[in-house]
Amino acid sequence: MTTTRLFLCAALSAACAGAYADAGIDTAKLTETAVAIADVSKAGQPGKAFMAATIINAPVPKLCAMIQDYAAYPNFMPNVEKVAVLRKDDASQVDMTLKLPLGKVKKYRLRMEPKVSAAQCQLSWKMLPWEGLKAEEAIADTTGYWLLVPHGADKNKTIVKYMVYTDPGPVPMGLGWIVDSMSRGSMPKTLEALRQRAAAQ
Repeated sequence: MTTTRLFLCAALSAACAGAYADAGIDTAKLTETAVAIADVSKAGQPGKAFMAATIINAPVPKLCAMIQDYAAYPNFMPNVEKVAVLRKDDASQVDMTLKLPLGKVKKYRLRMEPKVSAAQCQLSWKMLPWEGLKAEEAIADTTGYWLLVPHGADKNKTIVKYMVYTDPGPVPMGLGWIVDSMSRGSMPKTLEALRQRAAAQ
């Protein structure tokens, strides 16, 4: 399987999500006070992939509803400046605008596909074409998923896993930090923001 197909599989398939979910992270060591993160990039791929995980003191349905409230992302998601939900059904189409350091802006269109069962909540995404973007605003690719499962016998706690693959495309000299700003750097902040939002509601 090629790298591209592998990441599409990770984004769209629950089976693939399960295969990536524990990559590089010992879930037995997760706590409610820290976020574990691991580089799960594949050799030869153009971008970077990271997995982050933690335990949040809130039940799966509550967190599941929060991560599907796309319009609210600018209120708590790091770097997210604006969200436009173009269609919301079984698979929503969402335009994301990120505001990064030094005034840099990145935009991309996502297909967001939730898969919810009694046992878990999964929200996966892949990038869709968005014609008309300026070259400096666009990125080459991003895929990923959230995977929420109950923590053992305590249904009021959730193991939260978050995988993001980002290929920003050609990056000018001195702007390599953009990759980290869109993935590794923001992932712990994203999980902490979700933790705080759950505690406040």
